[in-house]
Amino acid sequence: MEYFDSHCHLDPMRYGQDLPDVLGRARKAGVTGMAIIGTRAADSEAAADLAGRERGLVAAAGIHPNDVHEINADEWDRIERLVASGRVAAVGETGLDWYREHAPRELQREFFDRHIRLAQTHVLPLVVHTRDSITDTLSMLQEALVRGPLAVVLHSFTGTAEQASEAVAMGCHIGFAGMVTFRSSATLREVATRVPLDRMLIETDSPFLSPEPLRGRRNEPSYVVHTANCLAIARGEPLEKLAAATTATARRLFRSE
Repeated sequence: MEYFDSHCHLDPMRYGQDLPDVLGRARKAGVTGMAIIGTRAADSEAAADLAGRERGLVAAAGIHPNDVHEINADEWDRIERLVASGRVAAVGETGLDWYREHAPRELQREFFDRHIRLAQTHVLPLVVHTRDSITDTLSMLQEALVRGPLAVVLHSFTGTAEQASEAVAMGCHIGFAGMVTFRSSATLREVATRVPLDRMLIETDSPFLSPEPLRGRRNEPSYVVHTANCLAIARGEPLEKLAAATTATARRLFRSE
């Protein structure tokens, strides 16, 4: 059985000397594919370097919405150059975060729009962070779709069933992370049962949000099997079916081996 962790922050700056062991544990658990997601220029570049060395890994380049107010003058240029180089498989992590609001809303909107246009220009999927902002996020994505096609991943989804349905109708993919396994997340598990299997992705968001029964530990891609198992139980589907479907979707979306 194979799994694809569609969203992890696995660059060497976060894991240091542990990284080879982390990758080894992932592969031993059957996690043959991983998308390493950038949040700034430096970790996007590191993610691309790692993906270029390791089989089954792909990278995404972007600036997290909570960081857009404090980037260096050349960071956006570095993101554009990295995307144009062909070394990444997606653009992001980008989006809107109305929960923390470290960065002004208008600046977040500006950079979200930049990432959207960059993804459309290079025909790459867009990895989207949305927290307490799903209505505005979907509105901006809908506007972008008027300009042309756009493949979207709403990562670590925590919205309602209605919002998930709206996103799926727009062509989005829905990523579920460790939060869906929490005892308090019965409503989110119900949402997951209503997402078409061919639009579903599984992820860890490593090193954050470890799933049950590993909460409190540093997360890593090998733990995505717990999220997959929880979703399979909630949906009443064989784990093998869910793992195969989400892996195939991720490989197709990220154009991975």
